[in-house]
Amino acid sequence: TVPSGNLATGKNATQSSTYGLWSAEQAIDFNPGFRKSWSSCSSTGNQTNPWWRVDLSSVYRVNRVVITNRLDCCPERINGAEIRIGNSLENNGNNNPTCAVISSISAGVSSTYTCNDLEGQYVNLLIPGDSKYLTLCEVERRNVDFEVNYSKKYAYI
Repeated sequence: TVPSGNLATGKNATQSSTYGLWSAEQAIDFNPGFRKSWSSCSSTGNQTNPWWRVDLSSVYRVNRVVITNRLDCCPERINGAEIRIGNSLENNGNNNPTCAVISSISAGVSSTYTCNDLEGQYVNLLIPGDSKYLTLCEVERRNVDFEVNYSKKYAYI
């Protein structure tokens, strides 16, 4: 049987650094955060190669990833992000196979990336380069789909 519900909620999330109070767990708190993104989104500090990871606690096949970019500001921050899925924690999971590379997503727009049933316990987002931030506001993994809402300023279904 395929599990239902949000498999990311309640799982262990971590990130390369934390900007202020924007902890990694806030990306999987099941709070869409329409009012206060600072209290319900995760964000790394300004750094080289920032990353975020969720441990799904078991291996799953991931068919697609949906990322909704933030609407309030800074939509270019997601440009160049790599979605990686696998079972290794080598280099904090950032050496796992790449599902997709995000060239850009307009503010408030959702984009779907096909992962061809990549198997993995860990789902990472990594932005290679210097002086980068990685902000995530809601992350969901349902059945064989994995959805990332990059900004709680935009609702999606």
